[in-house]
Amino acid sequence: MLTLKFIQENKDLVIERLKIKNFQAENIVSQILDLDQKRRSNQNSMDSNQAELNKMSKEIGMLFKNGKAEEANLLKEKNTELKVTVKSQGDELTAIEKQLNDLLVQIPNIPHESVPVGKSEEDNLEVKSGGEIPELHKGAMPHWDLAKKYDIIDFELGNKLTGAGFPVYKGKGAKLQRALISYFLDKATEAEYLEVMPPLMVNEDSGFGTGQLPDKEGQMYHVTVDNLYLIPTAEVPVTNIFRDVILSSKDFPQKMTAYTPCFRREAGSYGKDVRGLNRLHQFDKVEIVQIQHPEKSYDTLDEMVNHVEELVKSLNLPYRILKLCGGDISFTSALTYDFEVFSVAQEKWLEVSSVSNFESYQANRLKLRFKEEGEKKPQLAHTLNGSALALPRILAALLENNQTEKGIVIPEVLRPYTGFDIID
Repeated sequence: MLTLKFIQENKDLVIERLKIKNFQAENIVSQILDLDQKRRSNQNSMDSNQAELNKMSKEIGMLFKNGKAEEANLLKEKNTELKVTVKSQGDELTAIEKQLNDLLVQIPNIPHESVPVGKSEEDNLEVKSGGEIPELHKGAMPHWDLAKKYDIIDFELGNKLTGAGFPVYKGKGAKLQRALISYFLDKATEAEYLEVMPPLMVNEDSGFGTGQLPDKEGQMYHVTVDNLYLIPTAEVPVTNIFRDVILSSKDFPQKMTAYTPCFRREAGSYGKDVRGLNRLHQFDKVEIVQIQHPEKSYDTLDEMVNHVEELVKSLNLPYRILKLCGGDISFTSALTYDFEVFSVAQEKWLEVSSVSNFESYQANRLKLRFKEEGEKKPQLAHTLNGSALALPRILAALLENNQTEKGIVIPEVLRPYTGFDIID
């Protein structure tokens, strides 16, 4: 979240920049500043009363010591009354601070100055494209029909076992899925990301730290008995490794990668591009996360975008890179690039990755800080993450774009992992 100090010092900037995200901040910013003034006044009064209490305590002790018990008892009565006042002020201060924090978490991150104006995904800005869209043979099929023809993904069985959005991968389909995961992880470790295998459930503190709570609890699966949440992305547990950590400036960059299943309720998305692998409740993804010095985070964002682009290019998929507009960028992100690949049989673009810089927004929630060499006061780090890559739509595009009359041809880079060249 934004720091109170930043809002105090940049009130007009916050209000104007958040208009790019179509967020009207005037009212909530005014409430925050008014509450902060009330908090300061209450704090000053309480501090003054506490100082008076301390002074009284010393005087009472001296009076008793000097045999002036009557005067000491009178002062003791005043001391007791003042203690009640101080406690009341403390309770009020706690309530004000909670109100203040509840308001602060409702303010989105400030968008980067390069974020285009827009209300929806139609207003996103294409910044690059590559690859060639293949021409398919007559009778080419969408991936859900290919999955059935070659018996590699069973959607009906997944529906029986769990429900819609939980497919079962079989035979060469399962091996191809595993091959993609291994390939993406190997490319990440080659790029010097440390591989970790985090838990698939997180607590409330972790959900708050990366911004999923309290904003997106309706999209996450909640294990109510233990009050844990199934992760929507490895970003959540991996970034939270650094919660409450103070790094040295020499420790940058921190680079981590993880493969995990991801779980999303996708509430409100029914009927929208849900066929086959297009929108699932459980899916596999390899994530890359970096913790970086604020002065280097945008160079790092470019580096991460390049990493994802090389993955997509190596699979010979037609792609485009979009800079998300203010109306489509996430609550926590300052700047996001989406990757889409073209699915020929469906004749549509499918999102396969988002790469984002959150600047200090997550770090403030995480209390993730660092110290410059020779400096005593810590400052907030910057956090970044990206899908590298999310598998369902990558797999859908691979199956559709590589289908021939003889079968589905496996991209060369994956053959050492699959052990076969074609699904037939």
